[in-house]
Amino acid sequence: MTLPFAAVTVLLLAAFYTDLKAMTIPNLLTVPFWAAGCLYALAVHGGQGLMLAFGGALAGFVPLLLLHLAKGIGAGDVKLFAALGAWLGAIAVLQLMMYAILYAGLLGLVLLLVSRPFARKIVAGIMAVAALPFGIRTTASSWLTWAKSGRTFPFMLAVVPGAITLWIISG
Repeated sequence: MTLPFAAVTVLLLAAFYTDLKAMTIPNLLTVPFWAAGCLYALAVHGGQGLMLAFGGALAGFVPLLLLHLAKGIGAGDVKLFAALGAWLGAIAVLQLMMYAILYAGLLGLVLLLVSRPFARKIVAGIMAVAALPFGIRTTASSWLTWAKSGRTFPFMLAVVPGAITLWIISG
């Protein structure tokens, strides 16, 4: 396993945990990972590597900043993709972004289709069970309350499957 793969995996798991638990991805997570990605690129590939890390960070940051300004995602997601871009590079972070947005659209469609009261209970139960491996103790009723509120869902529910898809397709 390479260091960039390990770093991205740790970053995604930590962001998944915090996003599911508190609907936030803290700067204390994203900024150090961004800086570490830039330092790693500089150490391994010199000045050109640093420029590629900055380019990857911008490729992850700018499109999602526009989505954030349109109230589509939170600011933590924007900074997360900047950090991912520093580690992955521009092309891979844009591919990850595309997969994550496709999964988010699919998840949004599923939530729209299952907005009936009985279906909401099923989705709430599934969400509560999905949180268990991460040590998040929640009940189906708390997810049901969230589903009824009309709030957005944690974007990491789409980012993680997007990253898995990218890694499978990339080989």
